Formats: sequence, structure tokens, C-alpha cells
Amino acid sequence: MSHIKFDYSKVLDKFVAPHEVEYMQSQVTAADELIRKGTGAGSDFLGWLDLPENYDREEFDRILKAAEQIKSDSDVLVVIGIGGSYLGAKAAIDFLNHHFANLQTKEERKAPQILYAGNSISSTYLADLVEYVADKDFSVNVISKSGTTTEPAIAFRVFKELLVKKYGQEEANKRIYATTDRQKGAVKVEADANGWETFVVPDDIGGRFSVLTAVGLLQSQHQELTSKPLWKVRMQLAKTTLQIKSLKNEAYQYAAVRNILYRKGYATEILVNYEPSLQYFSEWWKQLAGESEGKTKKVSTQLQQTSQLTCTHLVNLSKRELVSCLKQLFVLTNHVKT
Repeated sequence: MSHIKFDYSKVLDKFVAPHEVEYMQSQVTAADELIRKGTGAGSDFLGWLDLPENYDREEFDRILKAAEQIKSDSDVLVVIGIGGSYLGAKAAIDFLNHHFANLQTKEERKAPQILYAGNSISSTYLADLVEYVADKDFSVNVISKSGTTTEPAIAFRVFKELLVKKYGQEEANKRIYATTDRQKGAVKVEADANGWETFVVPDDIGGRFSVLTAVGLLQSQHQELTSKPLWKVRMQLAKTTLQIKSLKNEAYQYAAVRNILYRKGYATEILVNYEPSLQYFSEWWKQLAGESEGKTKKVSTQLQQTSQLTCTHLVNLSKRELVSCLKQLFVLTNHVKT
């Protein structure tokens, strides 16, 4: 099966010597051992490591049934969540779908429209979305571990009230799918009280890595790749990647090259793509790298460019650091042009 390749040949000799990459193997081996033995920092959140083999099959069957139910009774699925609750799944949906899928008919899409809420506090966006779905059959998938994060909590309250007003309490309860904590939290308490279908946000998998769990599966299960359901392809690729412990693993290659460049002072990283369908892949990438490294205060600046340039973490930089980042951006851009 073909897949995206990591090609770092353009930086060799110019920015990174080949032997520098080879020297990283010992660090890669040490990091891999920490991960597999669960002895390093963050070991409480390594559930993704064996997820391709040890996922909850009973829950997965319920996700497939829920998805078919949504497909049969809803024109729109409103996914309410922020950050890792939606970025990974939306990246996959946008990449695999027709660019104008949400403008196609339900028959052409063979699936409901997937629309998102709860990732900002924009009142105009929320009002426009409420107006749009008001005369359509819709269901809601609320994704929140605690149930108290401000943005999704506001959006869920609005759409829950709209469901009750449109269908009545009993039918509204059948159209709410809650992905939340296994035992506690505001959403879990309300879900149990009202009999909502619930799925679990795993305790041992961080939100930004949760795309292969119930967090990402319900919203993306209609997508197909090479005629296979997307979840099967993703699980297979994840399993294959995790089996490679050396620098032959492209994820480790990327980590190694990033570290070499960072240590040489190249603290600004740019992800450029020319496909609008990859915009949310870039947004997910920013969260994966920025949030993971930002928590250790070893922050590089991630920038992604599609039709516009978006910067993260610049608010944390001093004027001197900002000027340095912009100089690096200028140098790298001109080097690529020449």
C-alpha cells in the first residue's frame, strides 16, 4: 500500500550532514525503549501504542450502528468539540472527500453533512449554524471529557435545546451521541440520566492523539480509502509504523531531522501545502507539535501555509525572538526560491 513519504533529501549537506542523522539512531533507540517500556515522561498516556490491536470491539460495533442510524435519520451531524476532539477527524474527512461535499446532495455524498461547532466562541457562527440546521433533520455528537470546557459547553447547550424544541425530549435523547469520560464529568452524568448513547474518551490517550478512538471514529466512519473503510486502513498503517523501531520508521526520521535543525537554531518550522483539502491536516499538525512541545517550554514556532499564513505561539515570543524567527523564515524562503 502506498502512503505519504517523508523525504528530507533537500536538507542534506545544506543544513544537515548525513552522518548527523545516523548519529541520532542511539537517541531514537533510547526514546523507543522508553515508550515501549512505559518508563519515560508521559507514560500514563501511551494507550495509542497498542490501540491497533487492543481497541474495544464492542464499543466499535456500537459506533458502526450509531453511524448507520445517523445516516438513516439525519441530513446533518453536528460535531461539537475543540482541539483534538475534532481536528484529526476533520483532517481525514477533508482530505478524502470531494472539495464541495457539503454542497452535494445526501445521495451524492452517501452520508450526512458533517458540520462543526464548539471550537470557538463566535456567536455569529453559532447563530448561522443554528439557522442552517433548523429546518433539517440532524443529530449531535458532543465530544468532551469533562463537559465543562467553555466553547463546546456553550454550543452543546444551544443544540441540545434546539433538538428538544424540534423533536421533543424523548426523540432528542435518541439523536444525542456523547463521547466522554467513562465514569465522571458533566456530560457523562447527563448522558446517564437521559439514556444517550455514549462512547469513551480513553484515559490513557491524549486528546490530540485520539483520532483512532471513539473520538474520531463516529464522525469519520463513512470515509473510504481504496474501497476499504477508513478505520481499517488507519489501524493497519498505525500497526505497521509502530513495529519499526529504527530510523527506517519515517516518524522517527522526521523527529530526528527536526531535533538536529532545532539544535542548530532553526526554531521556525513551516508546513506548506498547495491543496485546500490539506488545510486541516496542517491545523492538526500545529496542535500535535505545538501542544506537545509547548508543555515542556521547548517551543519552536510552527507555521502552516495554504492560502494564508497562520502562526502559533508568537504571543509567547519576545521582540528579539520574533525578529529571529522572521529572519529564519526569510532566509529559508529565499533559499528555496534559489
